This record gives sequence, structure tokens and C-alpha cells, in this order.
Amino acid sequence: MKKKGKIREWIESIVWAFIIAMIIRTFFIQAFKIPSGSMEDTLLIGDFLLVNKLVFGVHIPFSKKNVFKYRKPERGEIIIFIYPYTKKYFVKRCVAIAGDTVEMRNKKFYVNGKNPYEPYVLHIDPREFPALPNVDQQTYQKNWERGEFRRVSGYCRDNFGPVVIPEDKVFMMGDNRDNSDDSRFWGPLDEGYIIGKPLVLYWSWKKEVPFYKIWEKIRWRRILNFVY
Repeated sequence: MKKKGKIREWIESIVWAFIIAMIIRTFFIQAFKIPSGSMEDTLLIGDFLLVNKLVFGVHIPFSKKNVFKYRKPERGEIIIFIYPYTKKYFVKRCVAIAGDTVEMRNKKFYVNGKNPYEPYVLHIDPREFPALPNVDQQTYQKNWERGEFRRVSGYCRDNFGPVVIPEDKVFMMGDNRDNSDDSRFWGPLDEGYIIGKPLVLYWSWKKEVPFYKIWEKIRWRRILNFVY
């Protein structure tokens, strides 16, 4: 009987530990791995982050609802969110909020007619794509809001807009402006898709370096850095 009691106690401990871990992951802190180079050089492929999921409010899993909202996203914040078309996690920077007018002209980004200071922006492609031709402003705005520019992304990368950010939505872009699938193409992001923001970079390694070169594989200087 004592042996059965110990086994039951052990199983209950594992179950409770799992439940607590899932609650923490769902509502408080979650690990996130950077899968692409869209946020270079701020975030690199192989960076591992801890995400604060309470900074904007409590996100209800499998929904577009946030309860107990604390605040809205601000310009310049890096945000983890659910990509509306595949339901995968994305990480980008919030560069404009509801009511802002945004535009790209010759690779330069403008918010409300001004070119903001963005020291983190990276351009890796010397080519410059032209604007989408022969589209009136009203049609352009509607097509952008519906995500229609996913099909003509080359025309929106370097010369885009102007568009106005709708209510309860934000405009997201990667710091690597020439290699980022972002709001220029798939439209404004509904705030309900926002999960949280990175808190700390707790691990980082180079995917292309083999494990037997472990000392070279790990990016030691990036470990335990705060993310801004």
C-alpha cells in the first residue's frame, strides 16, 4: 500500500507541475524562437526569447480577445503576435498605431509625414521596387486593409501608401526592411492577435555552425540581454 501511495503521490506531483507550467505558458511567460531574418540585426535566427504575455492584457487562447487590457501597443515596441493567415507566431516592430498615416517613399518610412528616427533599420537589397501603378487612394486603402497586397508584394516593399491605420489596429514591420513579410503586404494587424512583447534574450546560437564547434556556435554576448 505504501508503494502505491508513493507512486500516486509522484504522479500527482507531475500532473500538478504540468498544469502549473501550462498556466504560466498560457497567461504569463512563454519561450519563443526567432525563425527568420526579418528582424535582423536586432533579433537573429537562433535567438531564444522569453515573452511577457501580460504587458498588454490577458490573451484568451485560440481567440482574438484580450481581457483586462492594461494598455495599447506603442510605436517602436517589438511585439509577438499571431499571423492572421497561418496562425503562426510572428515577431515584428510596431511602427504605427490607429489613426496614423504611413507611407514608404524610396525605402524611407514616414509616419504622419515625418521620417522617424530608426537606428535599428537594416537594408540589405540595393534594388528599389516601384509603387503599385494606377490605383486610386480609396481603392488602395481598401485593398490593403483586406490583405490584397500579399499577391503583389514587390510593388509595396520600397514605395507604399499612404494608408491610414484603422481603429484597434497597428502597423507592423520588420527591422530588416528588405526581407520582411509585414503590414505593407498583409495589411493592418488587429490588436486581438497580439500575444506580448519580448522580455529577455536567454539563449542564442548559429544554426549553420555544427555542434562539434559548440564554442563558436553559441553567441555568448547575446545571452541574457534585454530586448528593445
